[in-house]
Amino acid sequence: MRNPWSWIPSLYFAEALPYVAVMSIATIMYARLGLTNTEVAFYTSWLYLPWVIKPFWSPLVEMFGTKRRWVVAMQVLIGAGLAGVAFTLPMGEGVRWSLAFFWLVAFSSATHDIAADGFYIDALDSHEQTLFVGIRSTFYRIATIVAQGGLVWFAGTLETFTRRIAYSWSLTFYLLAGVMIALYAWHTFALPRPTDRHKADEGGGARLNAFVDYLKVYLSFFVKPQVVPALLFMLLYRFPEALLVKICPLFLIDSEANGGMGLTTAEVGFVQGTVGVMGLTIGGILGGIVAARHGLKRWLWPMVLSITLPDIVYVVMCYAPGMSIEWISLCIFVEQFGYGFGFTAYMLYLLYYSRGKYATAHYAFCTGFMALSMMLPGLFAGLLSDTLGYAHYFILVMGCCAVTFLVTAFLRIDPSFGKKSGGLK
Repeated sequence: MRNPWSWIPSLYFAEALPYVAVMSIATIMYARLGLTNTEVAFYTSWLYLPWVIKPFWSPLVEMFGTKRRWVVAMQVLIGAGLAGVAFTLPMGEGVRWSLAFFWLVAFSSATHDIAADGFYIDALDSHEQTLFVGIRSTFYRIATIVAQGGLVWFAGTLETFTRRIAYSWSLTFYLLAGVMIALYAWHTFALPRPTDRHKADEGGGARLNAFVDYLKVYLSFFVKPQVVPALLFMLLYRFPEALLVKICPLFLIDSEANGGMGLTTAEVGFVQGTVGVMGLTIGGILGGIVAARHGLKRWLWPMVLSITLPDIVYVVMCYAPGMSIEWISLCIFVEQFGYGFGFTAYMLYLLYYSRGKYATAHYAFCTGFMALSMMLPGLFAGLLSDTLGYAHYFILVMGCCAVTFLVTAFLRIDPSFGKKSGGLK
């Protein structure tokens, strides 16, 4: 067994990089390559699908091979997929082929998430799991800033010097692929070799019984109390944010003549990938602190207000052309801080609904609905923004905040849940 400090930070750094590449960097890159908002939002929203359906193939990770092998194998595939994106971008059919490789990265990344989280459980005892939960989250956030901030800034700087957009992004993805391969090389050495709780050499009958048990677990998810309000909450609580997430970077990077803010690629990397992620992180930490002190129920409605009302900053930016990058950064920080604080309620409710005999599997199912809640609105967000224009689109988003209030009103939550004295049992 190796020291957890030698592999936990790097493992969760590696978990974040491909997710950010698929969900955030690809959006900015395709906008810079000249795709319309409709095309960018539609194509990249479909890339959420592997995270939506990953609970359905998670039993395979448990039943076949070891989680350590799954982790290192997926890191190789992710590195190869990112290299494929880099290689195909300058080609004539660069968009089509790069999307195909992004699909490889997305499925490999979703599988890597399953294996990495399972490996974390198998390799550490309960005390170590508790001790390092903050460390893994911290390095996940660091990777987000590095990718969404640093790599986008790097691509923007290359655009300035080379005057070749596709070539600049190709070099950026070659760099990212190199980082993933380096992480793979490190983890083949640094990851310990624990005994999986479900051994790979079990017989076929045992595997079949395990698969039947998983089906029973999934079915039990849909007979829990308040299942309808819970599913509506999972799917619609973040509906306004789901409409924003694909359009915000496009709005920031679009020209002022088209109603955008006219930022360069490097400036978007700083504003959204650095300042925005810092606001998101601070808001999430504060949300966790207050919820742990007073419980989810007491802070539920303040968090609802926090995740919805700050969206007004995008309406303000639309009607303030020529706004300085400092004021834009402040607006993004406020909105992302509010989102981070309000998102705490969502994550805690997933834990609340998952409680019971099959908590781990039910939580995985909840995260599938969480990904679906972002995927579906994103499919038509670009079309709406192209049709309405940015100003009217962001006003529509503010109107959709009523959906968040409505689905929250039907929840019934134990007042003790989340408090230090109980509720998280």
